[in-house]
Amino acid sequence: MKKNILLIISLIFIQFSISQEKNVPEKKIQKGFGKIDFMSLGLPENDPNMGFSGIHYNIFLKDWAYTGLGIYGAVSGNKGGFFTLGFNAGIKKFITNNVYTDIGFHYGGGGGASAPDGGGAFFLPHVNLGYQFKNFSLNTGWSYVNFFDGGAIKCNQVNIALEIPLDFDYTNYKSSESTFDFKTLENSDWNILSKKTSLLMHFNNLKIRGNAQNTNVQIFGEATISLAGFEFANYFTKNWFGFVKVDGAYDGIKAGYMDVFLGGGYHFSFNKNRTNILTKFGLGAGGGGGVDSKGGFLLYPDFSVEQQIFYDIFIAINKGYILSPDAHFYTSSLGFGLKYYIERNGIIANEKSFSLGKFKGLEVITKHDIYFNAERDSNPTEDLNQFSLQINLNLNKNLYIAGQTSFAIFGNAGAYAEGIVGLGIKTNSLFNKKTTVFIQALGGAAGGGDISTGKGLIIKPSAGFEYQLNNTLSFRTEAGYIKAKGGSLSSSLFSFGINYHISFLKMNH
Repeated sequence: MKKNILLIISLIFIQFSISQEKNVPEKKIQKGFGKIDFMSLGLPENDPNMGFSGIHYNIFLKDWAYTGLGIYGAVSGNKGGFFTLGFNAGIKKFITNNVYTDIGFHYGGGGGASAPDGGGAFFLPHVNLGYQFKNFSLNTGWSYVNFFDGGAIKCNQVNIALEIPLDFDYTNYKSSESTFDFKTLENSDWNILSKKTSLLMHFNNLKIRGNAQNTNVQIFGEATISLAGFEFANYFTKNWFGFVKVDGAYDGIKAGYMDVFLGGGYHFSFNKNRTNILTKFGLGAGGGGGVDSKGGFLLYPDFSVEQQIFYDIFIAINKGYILSPDAHFYTSSLGFGLKYYIERNGIIANEKSFSLGKFKGLEVITKHDIYFNAERDSNPTEDLNQFSLQINLNLNKNLYIAGQTSFAIFGNAGAYAEGIVGLGIKTNSLFNKKTTVFIQALGGAAGGGDISTGKGLIIKPSAGFEYQLNNTLSFRTEAGYIKAKGGSLSSSLFSFGINYHISFLKMNH
C-alpha cells in the first residue's frame, strides 16, 4: 500500500513538473549579424567624394536570406551632417566552407549638408564576395547609389564591410507579462547566464569651443546646442560594454544638428552596486543645423556617474567632449538622463539575486509616414514622406515607452530627420484576438530639409490600430498630428507599416 501511495505521489510530482515546464514559453534563437560598411561616393560638380559609412543589424529569414535595418552617415569629404535610414535585404550563399557571396540592397531616405539629395529616397544594391573567419567576416565588392527622387547623387563604387554574428534569444509576443518563479524557470531552457543591457534617455548640452579663428566660433560664438536622444548598451563581460548613441538638436541653434556614435566603455560599480562610474569612447558622425563638421567624422570621449534611484533605474550625469580629429568642430558636453538596466534571457546573474522572471514585449516598427502640406521656411508647401523606425518597450500589457527616428524619402526635403520619444497606451486584443487599438504621444528633436521646425522641438500625438498577421508580425496604421514649437510646421499625418514583435525574459527582484 505504501509503495502504491509513493508511486502515485511520484507520478503526480513528475506530471506537475512536466506541466510547469511546458507552461514556460519556449526559448527560440534568432540568427543575425551586425555590419559596419564603408564606401566613397562620387558627388557631382566640384564636390570631393563623400565617405559614406553605415551601421546595420540583420536577421536571417532562412539560412541564406536576411533582412534588417541600417543607418548611414558622412565621415569624410565636406558633407558632415549627411544621414540616412533604411532597410536591408539580401542573400548570402557559401561557395566553400569560408568563402561566400552576398547579393542584396538597401532602400531608405535622408540627406543633409546642402548635398544634392532631392527628396531623400535612395536605392543601394551591392554584389560582394566575402571570407568567413572564426569570429567575424570581411566582404567587398560593387555597389551603386542612386538618390532617385530628384537627387543628383548617382554613382558606382567599391564597398568594404565587417560583419560579426549577433544572435538573440526570444519567445512569442503573446507571452509578454507572463511571470514565473525561479523554481519553474530552473527546469526550462532559460536556466542560462543572463545578459546585461541598458537604455539611457538623456538630454545633452554641447558648448562650442575654440579660438576666434575657428569657423564654428565665428558662426555661433560659444553657443550651447541642446540635444535630446538615447543610448543603447550591451555588456560583453561584467564590466566591458559596447554602445550606440543617437542625439538630435532641439534648441540653441537652427534645427538640423544630429550625431550618431558607436563605441565601447568600462563600467565600475561600488556602494553595493548603487553607484556606477563609466568611461566611454566612441567614433561616429555628426553635423547639420549650420554646424561645420567638415567630413562629419567625430570623436566622443566621456565620463559618467550614475546613482540608483529605484531598483534598476539610475539617474546619470555625463561630462565629456564631441569633436572632429583636428578640432575644427570642438565642443564640451554636459548632460543628464535616466538609465534603465535589464538582466535578460537567463536566470543566472553574475552579482544580483532575483526571485522572479517576467517576459516583456518588445516591438520594432518600420513604417511610411506622410505629413500633409508640411510647411517650409522658404520653399513651396507640399506633402512630406518619411521612412520611420519606432521601438516600443512594454511597461505592462497596456502601457509602453517608445522611441522613434524618421528620415525624409519624398517631398523635396531630403535633409529632414526626427528623433523623438514618448508614451503609448494600447488595448487588449480585440476582434478574435487579432486587433489592437493604441494612442501615443511623442516629442523631441527634428529639423533640416527646409521644413519649418524653428529650433527643432516637435510634438507628435497619434492613434491607430494593429492587425496580427502571425506570431511575430502585425500590420500597423495610424493617424495624428505634428506640431513644431517655434516653427510653422503644423500638419496632419498618416502612416502604415509592419510591426515585428517578440518577448524577452527580464529578471525581477
